[in-house]
Amino acid sequence: MQSKPEAEIALGVINGVYGIKGWVKVYSSTDPIENILKYKTWRLKQKNQEVVVTLADGRRHGKGIVAKFEGYDDRNRAETLIKAEINVLADELPELPEGEYYWRDLIGLDVINMEGKSYGRIDHMMPTVANDVMVVKDDDVERLIPFVQGVYVIKIDLDANIAQVDWPEDF
Repeated sequence: MQSKPEAEIALGVINGVYGIKGWVKVYSSTDPIENILKYKTWRLKQKNQEVVVTLADGRRHGKGIVAKFEGYDDRNRAETLIKAEINVLADELPELPEGEYYWRDLIGLDVINMEGKSYGRIDHMMPTVANDVMVVKDDDVERLIPFVQGVYVIKIDLDANIAQVDWPEDF
C-alpha cells in the first residue's frame, strides 16, 4: 500500500543570485516576508524536479530576502536554483489561534447566506489593501465577498465545510 504524499505549501520563489558565495535572492509570499526564514528545510521545485535544501543563513535585504543553503558555496551552483518554487511541508506551518485560517483551508468551503441559501464555493482568495476577499463561484455567478469576520463572514466551520456570510444575494 502506497502512502499518500505529504501536502506541500508554496512560500515563494528564488528569483536571482546575490554575490559570488552562493547566496540567492528570494521572493517571499509569507507575511511578513521574513517568516520564510523560519523554515530550515526548503523543497525547491523546478522543471518537475525537486531538491531539498537546508537553510544555512538568510536575512532581509532591501525590499526582499537573501538566503544561503548548505552545500551551495559559489554563484554557479546557486544559479541552478533560479526560478525554483520554494515549498515546505504543510505540517511545518505553525498552528493558528482560534478564529484564524490559512487560505488553503478556506478554499473549497461551501458558502451560505444567513437564510441557508448556497452561493457556491470559495474558488480562491484575493489580497487587497483593506482586507482579503473570498472569490465565490457557482455555475453562473461569481461573488467577491470581503473576508471580514464578524461583519460579512459570520461563521467558519471547517468540519462541516461551510462558510456562513451576511452578504446580499443580489450584490
